[in-house]
Amino acid sequence: MNRTMKRLFTLLFISILIISTVTACSGKGNNEPDNPVAKEEGVSKEKNQVIFEDISEDIRGNTAPTQEQIDEVNSTLNDTYLGDVYEEVIPSDYSAYPVQGDVVLDVWMPANSNIPDMNNHLVQKQVEKLTGIKVNFITPPVGQEADAFTLMISSGELPDIIIDPGRYPGGFEAGVNDGAYLDLTDKMEEFAPNYTAWRNSDEMRRKTTVTDDGRLLGFYGIAPYSEWIWFGTLIKQEALDKTGLEVPTTIDEWYTFLKKCQEVGYKNPLNYGSTYGQIFTGIINGAYGVWDWTFIDENGKVAWGPAQPKAKEYLTTMQQWNKEGLLNRDWATADFNQRMASAISDDTAVMMDSPDTMWSYWKVQNDIDFVGALNPVLNKGDKSASTYKNFKRAGTNAAITTQSKNVEAAMAWLDFNFTKKGWELINFGEYGTVHLVDEQGMPYYPENSYIYNDPDGQPVDVTLWKYRMHNWPNIRDEHHANPLIAAKGSYSGDIRKTWTENMDTSMAMPPITFTKEEASREAELGNQLSTLRGEYFAKIMMGELPVDTYDKFLKEAQSMGLEEFLSLHQAALDRYNQR
Repeated sequence: MNRTMKRLFTLLFISILIISTVTACSGKGNNEPDNPVAKEEGVSKEKNQVIFEDISEDIRGNTAPTQEQIDEVNSTLNDTYLGDVYEEVIPSDYSAYPVQGDVVLDVWMPANSNIPDMNNHLVQKQVEKLTGIKVNFITPPVGQEADAFTLMISSGELPDIIIDPGRYPGGFEAGVNDGAYLDLTDKMEEFAPNYTAWRNSDEMRRKTTVTDDGRLLGFYGIAPYSEWIWFGTLIKQEALDKTGLEVPTTIDEWYTFLKKCQEVGYKNPLNYGSTYGQIFTGIINGAYGVWDWTFIDENGKVAWGPAQPKAKEYLTTMQQWNKEGLLNRDWATADFNQRMASAISDDTAVMMDSPDTMWSYWKVQNDIDFVGALNPVLNKGDKSASTYKNFKRAGTNAAITTQSKNVEAAMAWLDFNFTKKGWELINFGEYGTVHLVDEQGMPYYPENSYIYNDPDGQPVDVTLWKYRMHNWPNIRDEHHANPLIAAKGSYSGDIRKTWTENMDTSMAMPPITFTKEEASREAELGNQLSTLRGEYFAKIMMGELPVDTYDKFLKEAQSMGLEEFLSLHQAALDRYNQR
C-alpha cells in the first residue's frame, strides 16, 4: 500500500471514529445512554480515539521540509515525529479536539511590551486552528496591569480565564474561596487528562500544584526538570584580562578585584542591584547569611534574612564599597534601560543579571565576552549558596472563573498546553520557519530560524516572545527552547548550569500557600517589613545613616510583628511538607 493510500485509509478510519464517538467538550451524543447508575459506578464517557499515520521518517532530521510536510505538522495534531525526550513521557490525549460548536473564550492576561497584540500572536492562531477554540485576549496597556486587574475584579464581570490569577488580593486560593475562580479538583481528571497525567508523573510537580488541603485550583506552568539558576554575577572577560586577576570567590577577593578595576579605568565597576524586584539580589548579602527575605535555617525553621547576626557586617561592607565608588551611583533607582546602557559602557566591569539577557546585550549586540561567578563567600573554601531553587514550577498559571460560559472548553484549551503537540508549539513555535526536528525527535532552532533572523529585524530577546511563548501555563522546556541558551556559541546555559551545580540551595523556600486569614495578615506585615528594610538598608548603604542604626531597624521590625510574620510562614511550610 503506497503512502497516499495509507493516508486515505487513516483519514477514513478517523472519520468513522469521529462520527461514532463524542468529543470531550461536545456534550452527549445520540447513542450515549443517559445512565446515572453507570456514571455512579465510574463508567466514563467514550472518547474520540485519535489515530495518526507515523510521519517520523519524513520529519526527523529533515533540514529542508517540503511545504506539504510543513503543512502536515502545523495543521494537524499528528505528533508521531516527536520523541520521548524526558524521563517522563509527555501525554498525547487529543480526544477533546477539535472542540465542537462555535466556541469563543475571553482570556485576560497581563501586558507584555514584546507582544503588541496577543490576538494576532502566531502561536495562538495555530492553537486556535488545532483545538477549534477561538480566544479573545483582553490585555491592559503596559504599566496599567495592576489597576486594570483591580477594576475587573471589583466590577464583578469576569472573563472565562485569567492568566496570572495570583494578582487576586490574598492570592490564587483566596480568589477561589471568594467565589471568583473555580475549584477544578473534581473536573481535572476528566476534562484535563494531559495536565493531570503530567503533574502526577513526578512527585515534586504533584506537590507544587496542589493546595495544602488537596485541591486543584488551576493550571500551573510545570517543567520537565528543575530549571537552572537564572540570576547571578557576570564579569566582562576584558576586565579579567586588564586586571590580570582570577574570578573572585570571597568578599575580600571581590573588593580587591573591584579596586583593581577602578585602577584600570572602570569608574564604577559593579552595576549593583536589579530591576527584578530586589536591590539586594541575595548575592553579596547572601555571603553573610543576610538573605533578601525568608529562608530555611540550619534547623529547618523559617527565618528572615535581614534580621540575621551578620547584617551589620554586610551593611558596613556595602557602605564602604558605595563610598569608594565601586557601585553605580544610581543602583537604587536605575530601570532596565539605564542598567543596560551602563552595562555596555566603559565604566562597568560587572553586572548582576541573567546570563541570557547579557548574552543578548553584551555578546550578540556589542561583542563583549563575559564569564559567570559563583555567589561570593566570606571564607575561602566555604560553599557558595543561593535561595533560588526551581521546584519544577515554571512559567505562569491560569484560573477559570466562576463566570466562564464554557468550563469544559476552557479546560480543553488550557489542557492542550500539556500535550506533546502543545509542548512543541508553545515552546518552539511554528515548524519550518521557526524550528525543525532532529533525529531523536527533539525540536531545535536552525541557524536560519526566524528566532535568529527575524524578517522585521527584531533582536532575539524580542523574537523569543514573538514566535513562541516564553512564559505560559504549559510544559516549559527552558533549557532547550530558550533561544538565548540554544543559540550557536551561547554559553549562557553553561553559566546557569554551573551556578546550579555548585551552589547550595538547601535554604530555599518552596512555593508555600497561605489560608485566606493568613494571606491578608501576611501581606500586611510583609509590605510593612519590606518598606522598612528598603528604607533602612538603602540609607545605611548610601551613608545617610550610620551602620549602628541597624539596631533601631531590628527593634522596629520586631515591634511591627516580625515574629507573627515568621509564624505564618512556618505554619505554611509545615503544611507544605505534609502534602
